[in-house]
Amino acid sequence: MADKLIIGSRGSMLALTQSNWVAEELRRFHPGLEVEIVEFKTTGDVNLGASLSELGGKGAFTKELEDALLLKKCDLAVHSLKDLPTDLPEGLRIGCTPPRETTEDTLVFAQRIGTIDDDSDPLAFLLQGATVGTSSLRRRAMLLAMRPDLKVIEFRGNVDTRLDKLEDRKADAIILASAGLARLGLLDITTRPDRVASSFDALALRPPGWLPAVGQGALAVEVRTGDERTVQLLAPLHDAATFAATAAERAFLNRLGAGCQAPVAALAAVPEGSTLKLTGRVLARDGSQVVELQDEGVISTPEELGIRVADWCLSNGAQGLV
Repeated sequence: MADKLIIGSRGSMLALTQSNWVAEELRRFHPGLEVEIVEFKTTGDVNLGASLSELGGKGAFTKELEDALLLKKCDLAVHSLKDLPTDLPEGLRIGCTPPRETTEDTLVFAQRIGTIDDDSDPLAFLLQGATVGTSSLRRRAMLLAMRPDLKVIEFRGNVDTRLDKLEDRKADAIILASAGLARLGLLDITTRPDRVASSFDALALRPPGWLPAVGQGALAVEVRTGDERTVQLLAPLHDAATFAATAAERAFLNRLGAGCQAPVAALAAVPEGSTLKLTGRVLARDGSQVVELQDEGVISTPEELGIRVADWCLSNGAQGLV
């Protein structure tokens, strides 16, 4: 058996942090294994000024990595699972889903909000007509569903770029995934409110009122179909509960046929035993309509649960939203 693995990664700080974590875990579980990280530029990285829908969807952050896998320029690719399309190219599969980080979003404020006693309604700390930056249709729709007075503007770029724009007061607040901030060491939850990058006040946006993107907080390690050697090496990193939860969420999104063109949110978890719970939500882009269902299934057939929730949503108003 060869004693080297090549990881394909995007070049952003977050992507490299995630890839380095996988590399270190592989080295820890397999002493003597050589692991190399090779960077690839994706369409989404090159065209930071364009919206996700303009770039053709989530594949804008994965296609070049998947091409490299298929051409055997790398043995595995590390993705944020929320960036990975539900339909994978022929010849590729998800080989590993490590334990999931927090699924929450974080609302980051440009100005200090002071000490607070109750953070159950983070949006209450935004003034009437405040401007919130996000590149996500899901976040935009949920913001407008809860606060129609808010002005939601397009905000793209890596985490540092978005925080720089916030510091320049290009918005009153922005929304970022808590998991990414945590992986970068930028989220301090020891204070109230939380602190991001030691400069900004922030509050968590939590369920059930606020739901994350499909797969948010989870990593996906993509491999070539049939590459059992790499899958075996990744096995100690794999988490079955994360795999089941995200499989249900991805089946929900895939059944809707929504891709990145409709605001869709979902959150699944395995609270105990073999029970799997999923909440799926579909919104109008302007937040004026919300279709949602919570249902239960079993961990062994997560896709069935995702499809069932999606079918209910489609039959109860979501068809006109996707």
